[in-house]
Amino acid sequence: MSTTTVRQEVPRSSGLGGRWVVADAVAMTRRNLLKYVRVPTLLVFSTIQPVMFVLLFAYVFGGAVTIPGISSYKDFLMPGIFIQTVVFGSMQTGIGLAEDVSHGMVDRFRSLPMARSAVLTGRTVSDSVRNLFVVLLMTAVGYAIGFRFSGGFLAAVGAILLAMAFGHAFSWLSALLGLSIRDVESTQAASFASIFPFVFASSAFVPIASMPGWLQALAKVNPITLGVNGVRSLTFDPQTVHAVVGGARWTHVVQALLAIAVLVAIFVPLSIRAYRKT
Repeated sequence: MSTTTVRQEVPRSSGLGGRWVVADAVAMTRRNLLKYVRVPTLLVFSTIQPVMFVLLFAYVFGGAVTIPGISSYKDFLMPGIFIQTVVFGSMQTGIGLAEDVSHGMVDRFRSLPMARSAVLTGRTVSDSVRNLFVVLLMTAVGYAIGFRFSGGFLAAVGAILLAMAFGHAFSWLSALLGLSIRDVESTQAASFASIFPFVFASSAFVPIASMPGWLQALAKVNPITLGVNGVRSLTFDPQTVHAVVGGARWTHVVQALLAIAVLVAIFVPLSIRAYRKT
């Protein structure tokens, strides 16, 4: 005689139900991360591009860009690379969800006794973990070419955490695209087309003051600029922050956190709604 264990429905408000939701999210996160272990080329190629950007911008364009207040362009560049890395890395969220939808995996997940939120949560968290690995690698590459955190250890940790939060917020935008388009190649193209202009029309690689007047107005309200300035303000000491970015350190950190909050408030509900319609 075989015995089948059936997990009974427990209200989500109960402690056990809450533990199930967390356990399901952890299981989905592990499932997504195992893909990088089984297909290591995914992780390899996702790290090659940021390394190329660091080396190209530092040694090809670095000599032509002068930043008032600092002597090394690399110190100005690396915070922009951090944000660019996590934002481009967030594109994998939409691509992975589109792949799961097109291959019928989402339908199989829905047939299981698991929290529906685990699919989205597991995908965004796993991509944030991958982003953390890539940012730490970028930090090592940056230190190898002369970049330094001059704002102190705690500020450096805060800069990395702020970049992670920013990438996580953009993962929900990518999730919305993937769940709405539902085709891997189209999602990849749409994600790149929607994110690429924001990254380069920002303060990530050059000062906003060097841009045409009409572009400066757009760059100043660009969420990428707010994120880069927040991270950059934590990589420099307070005196240099005022000279390079302008204003106080915590002003830029708060602005970056507000940008993250707005992105999450907009795209998390829209992503959940799109997931329910799949």
